[in-house]
Amino acid sequence: MQAVQRRCVLVFAGSDPSGGAGIQADVQAIAAQGAHALTVITALTVQDNDRVHAVHPVAPEILAQQAQALIARIPVAAVKLGIPGSRANAQAIACIICSLKQKQPDLAVVLDPVLGSGHGDALAVENALQVIAPLLEVATLLTPNLPEASLLSSHLGVRAGTPLLQAQYLLQHACTDVLVKGGHGSAAVVSNLWLNHAHGGHWLREWQWPRLAGEFHGSGCTLASAIAAQLALGHGMEHALDKAQAYCQQALASAFSITDGQMIPARI
Repeated sequence: MQAVQRRCVLVFAGSDPSGGAGIQADVQAIAAQGAHALTVITALTVQDNDRVHAVHPVAPEILAQQAQALIARIPVAAVKLGIPGSRANAQAIACIICSLKQKQPDLAVVLDPVLGSGHGDALAVENALQVIAPLLEVATLLTPNLPEASLLSSHLGVRAGTPLLQAQYLLQHACTDVLVKGGHGSAAVVSNLWLNHAHGGHWLREWQWPRLAGEFHGSGCTLASAIAAQLALGHGMEHALDKAQAYCQQALASAFSITDGQMIPARI
């Protein structure tokens, strides 16, 4: 009997021992879409469901060895990028993706530009904006929240402006698509806004989701990984964004507790 072959998402992310975020969240979210995660660990983090206490980047040569062993044998249908842990790791990842794109020019690369934990804890051993800079050059989709969109555009040259202006600037300097997430707002409805390079003058689509009570650990990882998996399955960007957001909203609505503090999305 011949086994069904699944499309694979190559994931670069840190390991979260609480199981709520990072590569553990990526594996679950990608599997729930019907794809398979190929996992390259970029950093070992010391964290619980609320706080990050330390980050220990993997050596860049070990990161590269992990990725090359997978790429040499297994087809990669999409890439998802989480925290690189260090500038050297980000540069190594960017080189690997550039090599992949020589054979797969249309390869989808989803970057969740995590600049800190939900409580503001550092997730890299250097300046977070400088660390992820090499990844901005290879990503095709960015999924920043409102504070991240502001920081990223400021880092690239825009000191202020609306989320639309910030997203437009990111399109000019980084990627082909931006999904700005409104979860850090305060309104009863969370608005997520999509901008594409071909429609850079205005938002291409807005999704609105009821704001859920409580705080969640790994919601950004969940969404970005689900999008990457949907793209790996061959779906277009709008379909991928639509399905992944609906999945993420359900995962948050069904979240469970492991102790006080942030809840864990039910990624099933």
